[in-house]
Amino acid sequence: MIPYSRQSVDQADIDAVVEVLQSDWLTQGPSIERFEQAMAERCQAEYAVAVCNATAALHIACLAAGLGPGDRLWTTPNTFLASANCGRYCGADVDFVDIDPLTWNLDAFALEAKLDQAEQDGTLPKVLVAVAFSGQSCDMRKIAKLAGRYNFTVIEDAAHAVGARYAGRPVGCCEFAAMTVFSFHPVKIITSGEGGMVLTNRPQLAERLQRLRSHGMTRDPRQMTEPSHGPWYFQQVELGFNYRITDLQAALGLSQLAKLDGFIARRRELAARYDRLLAYLPLTLPSAQAEAESSWHLYVVRLQTERIGLTHRQVFEGLRAAGIGVNLHYIPVHLQPYYRDLGFEEGDFPEAERYYAEAISLPLYPLLSDEQQDHVVEQLRRLTE
Repeated sequence: MIPYSRQSVDQADIDAVVEVLQSDWLTQGPSIERFEQAMAERCQAEYAVAVCNATAALHIACLAAGLGPGDRLWTTPNTFLASANCGRYCGADVDFVDIDPLTWNLDAFALEAKLDQAEQDGTLPKVLVAVAFSGQSCDMRKIAKLAGRYNFTVIEDAAHAVGARYAGRPVGCCEFAAMTVFSFHPVKIITSGEGGMVLTNRPQLAERLQRLRSHGMTRDPRQMTEPSHGPWYFQQVELGFNYRITDLQAALGLSQLAKLDGFIARRRELAARYDRLLAYLPLTLPSAQAEAESSWHLYVVRLQTERIGLTHRQVFEGLRAAGIGVNLHYIPVHLQPYYRDLGFEEGDFPEAERYYAEAISLPLYPLLSDEQQDHVVEQLRRLTE
């Protein structure tokens, strides 16, 4: 089976983890800070806060933005559940903005229209989670302008976009967002096994993120409500969580980061190759917006079902039967039973629903060989021509 994605781990990664295992620090040690500093430098951000996974990163980012009961979080329906669930964790209401029919990202023009109506209705969001779907940023420049006009906080969910660029700068620099969240799950661009990170340029946000990942505790006298009792002393100043990452994970992430440029180069080579090989099939291929340079976490095609003799499901299952582990990113979040119970219905976000009825994620990862990719293309041709 050729999977849709997989990690690329080599001996240097293994040696980095073994070195930590043989050290005095398995968690809350120096590897975490080194990983954070390296990511901040790579992304041209001031601060980076590593946590146990990207869902935790989204949760504490929302809390740091002040999201709570009675507030609203908006995001795209074409994303993983965590982009919406993070708002529910905070007690906020969640709503969605339909997707751009070309990029399949949150549609900034649909966002503008929805914000205009929400201002009239008194239902503006406090937080917008802008998802960099498949590794390509949304129209972050327009979104940032809208955030200034309508006074909401932008969190860029860049779980797919480590190594991507937007407007000539690395995704994660936080030029157009208050915070950026990365994922280091094994199928992502680089991996720490499990892991996530929040980047920001605002010191107050960084301080709160650091507290929230570790039970709301601080040893910083400036953050304490009373004088220290001694060198052992800490205070819990708010309700936080055990969202800490380990040194084992951080060491793996740091080792992987050293190979990021090579990973991205191979992903872009494979994506360009797909573009050439699939150009004449009855498919809609990925589109890029002018300012975005994708990191190509995913390569998604849409079936032009009116030109194909098989259904979407038949093509998907035919590829699986041929040993190709295709996937589908994503089932629109508003159609999940939990969100239907909150009042969402089929037809609420028609572009995302049309996308779902046609999309297939093809294998894409650095270790995918040209021969394996040729097999994927040949099987897709067999099923669609």
